[in-house]
Amino acid sequence: MARIAGSLWEGVALRRTRIGADPDAPPRAVALPDSWEDDAAAALASLVPGERPIALPRIAEAWIARALKSGEKAGLITAAEAPHLAEGWRALLLTRRGAPGAECWRGDAKAEPRFVLNLPAFLEPEGGLDLEGYAEACALAVVFLDAVTGGKAVKLRLGFADLAGLLAGLGLPYDSAEAREVAAGIAALTRGAAEAQSGRMAERLGAREPIALIWPEPPMQTPVPGLAAAARAALDAAMASPGLRHQALVALAPADAAEALLGAETAGIAPAPGATRAVETPTGVVDVPTRAAMRAPQSRVAALLGPVSQASRRAMQAAVAPFLHAAPPGPVALPAAPRPAPAPRPTLRRQSGQTLHVTVGGHRVALRTAEEDGVLREIAFSLSKEGAAYRSLMDAFAQAVSAGLARGVPLADYVDAFAYTRFGPAGAVEGDPDIPRATSVLDWAFRRLAMDYLGGALPQPEAEDVAPGSLSRAAEQSPLLPLDLPTVAERPKRNLRVVA
Repeated sequence: MARIAGSLWEGVALRRTRIGADPDAPPRAVALPDSWEDDAAAALASLVPGERPIALPRIAEAWIARALKSGEKAGLITAAEAPHLAEGWRALLLTRRGAPGAECWRGDAKAEPRFVLNLPAFLEPEGGLDLEGYAEACALAVVFLDAVTGGKAVKLRLGFADLAGLLAGLGLPYDSAEAREVAAGIAALTRGAAEAQSGRMAERLGAREPIALIWPEPPMQTPVPGLAAAARAALDAAMASPGLRHQALVALAPADAAEALLGAETAGIAPAPGATRAVETPTGVVDVPTRAAMRAPQSRVAALLGPVSQASRRAMQAAVAPFLHAAPPGPVALPAAPRPAPAPRPTLRRQSGQTLHVTVGGHRVALRTAEEDGVLREIAFSLSKEGAAYRSLMDAFAQAVSAGLARGVPLADYVDAFAYTRFGPAGAVEGDPDIPRATSVLDWAFRRLAMDYLGGALPQPEAEDVAPGSLSRAAEQSPLLPLDLPTVAERPKRNLRVVA
């Protein structure tokens, strides 16, 4: 490809691997930088559906070319600016600092594009953050989003990911006041840098929105040297603009495969998933440190990456919300009438939680539990063979259950709701002698939790219940329509004959 020659791609060594976006998809050839892990290869396969071989340089150049063409056509980008912008977008991707969301990789012109910045990638080896590089990345992202939409969008979606990984690298507990100061400083710098770039574009192309007369105040100080001053300077630069091209710029969003491609472990301001994650090896599934754990001081990993309360999540959301143009994805909505916490059960077999490894229908699964005073408070799944979309769905489900447990929802309610649910993978269970078969991963997990925490085993499903194409519940075998079908009079049989 002509655009690759003479660009940053020329110095990048690529490796080839075969991997699918999910276990049911046939493996496909994927080429990506040699230092990038297989999770990034699976994410790339998910970002570009199909079965044809894919290479990161060519796929990335496709969305770069679309943005340049659309921007030049709309008069947003000059021919002289195009090479510099293209190299800037390439640099963000290759350093894993930023990339557009899945809709841009797939060329979905109808979807609203977004751009995400991977916060831990801006950590400096000697400590602190590359604040100048982050502000420049925000500006490049704004130009990209404006260009790829042809300058028609007045609301852009620039966000950041893996705040938890950044905090771990800085040695700050998620539920500390210092962590909230850093988060507020990052959000303020993001908004200031983005609106300053929108103001520079307004100087050349004309303003469409006025400058806000009342600004949220950034934190006066943070544990990160220079962050508070950089945020204040960015907001002041935006204030000095004659106006803005955009009505809204900064919005956090749920993660898609773009975050996984960059190596971000969490979306937006979500807390870290824990200190370990399950990885499939030729000898089985093993627990390896998460990226957050590898960045954190080793003597403080447990303290920095422990369970986080709902109150801490709400406090973090409140810290960053004033600097966002849209409400961030927050904790799961609280029930209207909180239920009382269940009574402690001193006879539980575990004291602090553990990780259970099994294979369900040939798919390796790890279930992690966390306890507080002997009471189950959180669960998490690791599914090393599944696709990015399925893993994200299971992560969100586990967070929702954990939020309910933290608010006093009885575990028995979840067991009643999810035991015997039917969806793939399903089948024989290896590694759990008490549960020989399961109709789904959730079926195994909640029957296992019922045995461990509720003191009793639930009946095993029959072999035909876990066979492919079977239905696990009697209710699921009934007609799906709410009313009986109307009776149709039987038609008279006719004698048929073959005419030669």
